[in-house]
Amino acid sequence: MASAAAAGAPPGPAVSKSRKSVTGTRRTVAALFLLPALVLLGALVVYPIGYSIVRSFYNASGDGFAGVDNYKALFTDDGIRTALKNNVIWVVFAPTVSTALGLMFAVLTERVRWGTAFKLVVFMPMAISMLAAGIIFRLVYDQDPDKGVANAVWVGVHDTFAPSSAFPKAHPGRESPLRPDQGGFVTRATVRAGQPVALPLVGVAPDQLPGDTKKAVAARPEPGKVTGTTWQDFTRGKGVGRLGAPDPSEPGYAGMRIEAVKDGSVVASTKAAADGTFTLPAQADGALLRLPASNFKEPYNGVDWLGPSLVTPAIIGSYVWMWAGFAMVLIAAGLAGVPRELLEAARVDGANEWQVFRRITVPLLAPVLAVVMVTLMINVLKVFDLVYIIAPGSSQDDANVLALELYRKGFAESQPGIASAIAVFLLLLVIPVMLFNIRRLRREVRR
Repeated sequence: MASAAAAGAPPGPAVSKSRKSVTGTRRTVAALFLLPALVLLGALVVYPIGYSIVRSFYNASGDGFAGVDNYKALFTDDGIRTALKNNVIWVVFAPTVSTALGLMFAVLTERVRWGTAFKLVVFMPMAISMLAAGIIFRLVYDQDPDKGVANAVWVGVHDTFAPSSAFPKAHPGRESPLRPDQGGFVTRATVRAGQPVALPLVGVAPDQLPGDTKKAVAARPEPGKVTGTTWQDFTRGKGVGRLGAPDPSEPGYAGMRIEAVKDGSVVASTKAAADGTFTLPAQADGALLRLPASNFKEPYNGVDWLGPSLVTPAIIGSYVWMWAGFAMVLIAAGLAGVPRELLEAARVDGANEWQVFRRITVPLLAPVLAVVMVTLMINVLKVFDLVYIIAPGSSQDDANVLALELYRKGFAESQPGIASAIAVFLLLLVIPVMLFNIRRLRREVRR
């Protein structure tokens, strides 16, 4: 009985003190382990945030109190307003496109045997730093088709349907029978049937001539027809060759278009053969021969990807290239946890693949999609490297974003007050997104 009573009795003073001592020791040990992290957190996060908030209320020198003037500049300065507009474009499109592509890749790669290899290739850009990616895409978007991949492809497709001229630099030489006319050239005198015509030009580099070009030959007269030759009337070497007549080393202008014009109307037309010779019907008798401007148009050089109008979408494209793989991996992980029984039950009930995707797969992946979207939105608000590296100096104002404007105001323009105000504004933009993410994660943990 005594032992039972003792068992049910409350702990004595000695036991209570021992427990308190152990608890206090554990808290002390935990505090000591946390202290280095807390010191670093305070030094690297809390102090800079507090200092930036205080500094944002002072002028450029830091000596005078500026009140809210620096914050007013956020909505009155043209550069900052452009940055705000571009940040809105970034937040709307970059996370959305990256998440959509990640979802599409994750769903489709489940159905192919080489899905793992495809995921590896898509995710690989995540291993590249923003600096390296910026340099890569600065070259990809180069205006010169011989350097920029984007324009090389674009020009290739364009020239497939609308070939460029092979003679953009061609022009009449000395003592030429041709004169300028509406971007092209026309003969100074009318031509006659049975009398060969010479249409000499200069100015085309040998490696730019069409591949089927042959050595020029003098045209033979044909009764009732106008014949002639158009060729490069230039032979290397001083005093070499005959002016106005084809020489053995001079190439013909293969494919050059020739038109016979009477009273402003084209009565006949043809194209020169590989050796530069051409033949026009009897209608050309008494007409002027014209080499139209289409023969001399400049080659198509593609799109100015880094110009003022396209620089922001082009940079967003490079961001999507990097981060679509990140979205795909997270969504694929969520997709692996989707119960297959639900998908099969929907198919048995007659749902097609699009209905299964839209009504079952996407709703079940909603938490994962929210994580990806929120993460990318936070990342996009801080984007700096890609814009700074890819946008050339002439277009950097048009591609400006808040993080880049913060750098420019703080270091290039020596306005640390406004730069601090931009930093605080960015923090205020990020905080609601972070709170939303934390609250959503807590709800997931409770489930």
